Amino acid sequence: MNMFKKLGFSVGMSVVLLLAACGEENSGAEEADSGNGGDAEKTIGVSISNLDEFLTYMQEAMIAEGESHPDFEFVFSDAQNEGATQLDQVENFISRDVDAIVLHPVDTVSAVDIVDRANDAGIPIVVANRTFEGIEAATAFVGSESIVSGTLQMEAVAELLDGEGNVAIMEGELGHEAQIMRTQGNLDIIKEYPGIEVVYQGTAIFSRSEGMQLMENWLNSGEEIDAVVANNDEMAIGAIMALEAEGKLDDVIVAGIDATPAALEYMQDGLLDVTVYQDAIGQGANSIKAAVSAANGEEVDDILVPYELVTPENVDEYMDKYDQ
Repeated sequence: MNMFKKLGFSVGMSVVLLLAACGEENSGAEEADSGNGGDAEKTIGVSISNLDEFLTYMQEAMIAEGESHPDFEFVFSDAQNEGATQLDQVENFISRDVDAIVLHPVDTVSAVDIVDRANDAGIPIVVANRTFEGIEAATAFVGSESIVSGTLQMEAVAELLDGEGNVAIMEGELGHEAQIMRTQGNLDIIKEYPGIEVVYQGTAIFSRSEGMQLMENWLNSGEEIDAVVANNDEMAIGAIMALEAEGKLDDVIVAGIDATPAALEYMQDGLLDVTVYQDAIGQGANSIKAAVSAANGEEVDDILVPYELVTPENVDEYMDKYDQ
């Protein structure tokens, strides 16, 4: 695998409703066909860890790209953030003898086993969005370098702080690649600024409600906070809600990652200061393209989709990407 091969793209997105329920067992998680089944010559199974806002856009982009391949049937499964469920879904794909699998892994442990099982069955497997130790055994990776997002985010925050202040880092679910590398990107930049101190660092598991609760706890501790740097937008929004409730939002810089539509709306309203665009549409579409190529016996390289800094000055440009 070549983890540094980049591919430019311009992909439109259409929202597709999953209407056709699949008749096979899938351990209680949602599974649906793309609708190409009648004319399809080949099948691709897609297992996504869960359908939060970002991943919903990624799946919609997958579905839209799938419409460009009428000779393929696409079977989509939602693992509902359960590693055992995702493993069952992939086992189901293997028993159906699909021609390729797209995997957005629930966790870094079960992902290794899933890739091994696909390889043992001789089925190409494309990993989307999340990396893990052992990913080199997969056919290809389509996604972004998480450390870059943390670096871009913290560089912008450091500039807004003029190089001085107390920072609270709100981490995602511990052990996830995004949590580890986005936080590392933050810390790498902070080392360059002697005037910036990390006064809090804790997990809110990528959740808005957990982010709000964690922010409330930090505020109650009495330590001064000049900036909150969150591993994703949902936690940043939670922090904003807590800060607003205490009348302290005007005094604190808040930064997230992903540039979801909800986050962009908060930025347009003057509530969110920084986010980093992670291209759900590009990752989703290119994952399907890679899986189709692999299913057709073609050689497939990794595709790295770049992160981009979003600020109030360019936020409208990124909102337009979701309106296309």
